[in-house]
Amino acid sequence: MVKQIFIGPDGKLRAFLRALIFYCVGTWGLYPLVMRLVLYVARPFHIRPALSWPFTALDEVTNLMVALIFTGIFALYEHRRIDSYGMPIHRARSLHTFEGAAVGTVTAGAVAIGMLALGGIQVRGLATSGTALAVSALGWLAVNIIIGVSEEFFYRSYLQITLWKSIGFWPASILIALVFTGDHYFYKQGENIWDVITLMSLSLLMSYSLLRTGTLWFAVGFHAAFDYMQLFVIGTPNGSQVPVGRLFDVTFTGPAWLTGGVLGTEASFLMYPAIVLLWIYVWWRYRRNPALQV
Repeated sequence: MVKQIFIGPDGKLRAFLRALIFYCVGTWGLYPLVMRLVLYVARPFHIRPALSWPFTALDEVTNLMVALIFTGIFALYEHRRIDSYGMPIHRARSLHTFEGAAVGTVTAGAVAIGMLALGGIQVRGLATSGTALAVSALGWLAVNIIIGVSEEFFYRSYLQITLWKSIGFWPASILIALVFTGDHYFYKQGENIWDVITLMSLSLLMSYSLLRTGTLWFAVGFHAAFDYMQLFVIGTPNGSQVPVGRLFDVTFTGPAWLTGGVLGTEASFLMYPAIVLLWIYVWWRYRRNPALQV
């Protein structure tokens, strides 16, 4: 009886337990160890804690390494390829990736234009120029690509596919959205209910894009481009921190409901109609695709 609780008919640990081990041990066991290693390697570069692309890179590289290690371990256990959980490497440069990036760029840009039109922000020019601007642009681009890959790989690759097998697609998507939002809520300064709504909605949308497109590359492209627009182009605050090396010298003078306050673009009320349009777009664009089966 006890064995049947933990072991499935295929003789392997049940899918839900594998997903639980993946997240819990990865987050609270392996992540701190890998972060120590990354910080040790980065020590000679004297990277200080800040919302800068070098410091953000340390955290995201750690996330990616944890996701790679644990997905690799479970892929060996299940006799599968490491990229077989919704992120086939040969489709990384597919139309879906670039379409997701275009949609993410337009979404964040439209919200910023709305804030500008309603008097929520003032642009005083470029925040930097010359070589420093080029380095920041490339640095933030590289980091946000890593953000898109690492967070989708950790939250919606092995975890999504495995939970899907255990409890169904939508229950798995809701559970992952709660975990994804919870990680932001408890570890990012200034989080509030408005940002929670945005994060939950976008997380569910990224899972839905997997169901309709068959891969997570649309989600990766969207995630990377949306964050790049927020952190580099718009220079929106994130958790009470202002991005270092942003493109524009922007002052957020409007009310928090419009600008998102210390949380920036994603906590603005303008995100909500944008999210509705995103759901309609993904449904309409891929409505003829057969739903992914696992």
